[in-house]
Amino acid sequence: MATARMKCWKTWATTCQNLSAALLCAAVVAAQPAPVFRGGVALVHVDAEVTLDGRIVNGLTKDDFRVFDERVEQPVIHFAAEQAPLDLILLFDVSGSMRPAVQAVASAARRGLQELRQGDRVCVRVFNHRSSEIAPFTSDLEEVERTLEKEVLTLKFGGGTLIQEALDSAALRFMKEPRSERRRAVLIITDDYGVRTRREHGIVRDFWEADAILSGLIIRHPATKALHTASTILGPQYLLLQAGMKGTAAKTGGDAIQSADGGSAFQESMRRIRGRYSLYFAPSPGTPQSIRSIRVELSADAARRYPKARVRARTGYVVTAP
Repeated sequence: MATARMKCWKTWATTCQNLSAALLCAAVVAAQPAPVFRGGVALVHVDAEVTLDGRIVNGLTKDDFRVFDERVEQPVIHFAAEQAPLDLILLFDVSGSMRPAVQAVASAARRGLQELRQGDRVCVRVFNHRSSEIAPFTSDLEEVERTLEKEVLTLKFGGGTLIQEALDSAALRFMKEPRSERRRAVLIITDDYGVRTRREHGIVRDFWEADAILSGLIIRHPATKALHTASTILGPQYLLLQAGMKGTAAKTGGDAIQSADGGSAFQESMRRIRGRYSLYFAPSPGTPQSIRSIRVELSADAARRYPKARVRARTGYVVTAP
């Protein structure tokens, strides 16, 4: 009987030791900080998109990328492919000529939102001569769809088109959100015609500081072309901004799709935003609020496998206080 009790005691003790070790490992893993570049955390986060002949290249790993900070290569410390949750601002141009385009996007909202993952959040904003928020961030994608149908499409379309003001307001909106590991992106739906109000570098800087990318869905139709022609005739003070989105988006690491079909292009834009790679590296020392350049490229091995591939990533970041 004593021998049997002794065996039971040893078995119970071994079980406790194993359980304690497991709990200790879990605690150590949970205590590790999130690999994010935010105030007080010394990692820079860069989203990268790799395309080949216009198609997204999937299946790449950390070893397939090289990151340069002020031309000095930095090791990629952390890497993620689509796992990180996403915060997305949908920014709709509601100036006079945009109703058909916005209606097409709203009709395709269900297909486009299916590209998102559980835990992703969406905020809906609109603009013409001023910007406003229609719905705050929510993970309820059905509610987002209802917002587009019941709130955005019932607005009175018209007024001027201050694209740059709207973009900067979207970046500042992200700065008001608590810092976390969530990726950030703005998708603007516009015809890309508007009055010049701000310099591009200021908008890009705010996107860098907000740790967000900008993607554009540029929808062109006959009414848009006629409006641009009229503004050219009226004179420089009425000159509208054309094709400004692509350059701004590229500097933030995003891209711009131009299409006459807002519905299918909306789904493709969403797919591209969700399918980016996330790279994290430790920055070199720098003066707070100074700007440092970034370059992301494929490794030699990946470049041999995809010799014509193109990498999109933001071209700089703003140094935060230690």
